[in-house]
Amino acid sequence: MMLMSTDYPIHLAVALDGAGWHPAAWRHETLQPAELFSPQFWTELVQEAERGLLDLVTLEDRFAASRQQDGDTVDIVHGTLDPALIAARIGPVTHRIGLVPTAIAPHTEPFHISKSIATLDHVTSGRAGLRVRTSADPREFANIGRRPTPRFHGAEAGSADAEEAFGEVSDYIEVVRRLWDSWEDDAEIRDVDTGRFIDRDRLHYIDFQSPNFSVRGPSITPRPPQGQPVITVRAHDERGYALIGRDADIGLTTPRDAADAARIATAIRKEAVAADRDPGDIRVLADLVVFLDRTSTAAHARKDDLDELAGGEFASDAAVFVGTPDGLTDQLLEWSAAGVDGFRLRPASARYDLERITRDLVPRLQQRGAFRPHYTTTTLREHFGLPRPASRYSAA
Repeated sequence: MMLMSTDYPIHLAVALDGAGWHPAAWRHETLQPAELFSPQFWTELVQEAERGLLDLVTLEDRFAASRQQDGDTVDIVHGTLDPALIAARIGPVTHRIGLVPTAIAPHTEPFHISKSIATLDHVTSGRAGLRVRTSADPREFANIGRRPTPRFHGAEAGSADAEEAFGEVSDYIEVVRRLWDSWEDDAEIRDVDTGRFIDRDRLHYIDFQSPNFSVRGPSITPRPPQGQPVITVRAHDERGYALIGRDADIGLTTPRDAADAARIATAIRKEAVAADRDPGDIRVLADLVVFLDRTSTAAHARKDDLDELAGGEFASDAAVFVGTPDGLTDQLLEWSAAGVDGFRLRPASARYDLERITRDLVPRLQQRGAFRPHYTTTTLREHFGLPRPASRYSAA
């Protein structure tokens, strides 16, 4: 009998963003800056992640030339590729790993994204996911030009703008999910003799109306192989935990220690119950930025070198680990025991730290019985032990 991946306590994902999460990573000796916008660069990274048996990779997106936290100085990476198109390019040359592009709710239409991710799910035979986020970057809003920049950071975190932004993300996810359901699984007849390609009664208008969206439907893309590709949301506070509990399959969180990880996981599962969902249908992952090396001294020296190149100490919304794969193994096991289902690791330097994850960290977790020795499932939902949902319209 095959073991499901959920028989092992830890899920592992990796977040890919250009040269890496440190703003000076593009200057690291293991990376050639000319590679960053080549298909080969992205293909090699994801294939490396798949060699490490990781559950998924997330692919970041933005509508400004650089990350907001990095500013617009000339010594950082400017420019990015479209994550859904990267995923579509990588899909045919990978086999098991999940591919999760990011969509920014204020700047993209859910109808368009729904068919893009459904197409990716068809291309990959069920390995697509979608990360949905909001934005408060004034450069992005200026580039799109449809409305003013919301204000919901710092002292304004409780503002009406914040409520509106989170409500928009919730509506966005609901529209996308309804569109994926709008074709029942057996809507396509494809009967040449009778001339019937579809059963019109198995296509459904979604008729979604809210202050944010008005979408009639149905989708123009047949239902994805997973039924609904996996939805992920990142959260830092109680409002975000409620959003995950209500709307997401996977929650990406930013705990500072094991106790914080336990608190966050408990909060999300309570929100799921409050939303009349089974908390067992949600996976909670903790984000960590990692600087990994064979010795702690080497890892700290590499971080110091990158900080010096960047002109300041690296800071992140997530906890930062600097050390050895053995040390990170101990921390992951501790946080896992506290209640999180796994981790999304952010490589400080894309190629170097990813290889330390796949070639050094993964074998140590396997030796401790905490991570799968090989893939035993094929779809992204199966990797996480998530059931394939029926179309909400099937009963109709």
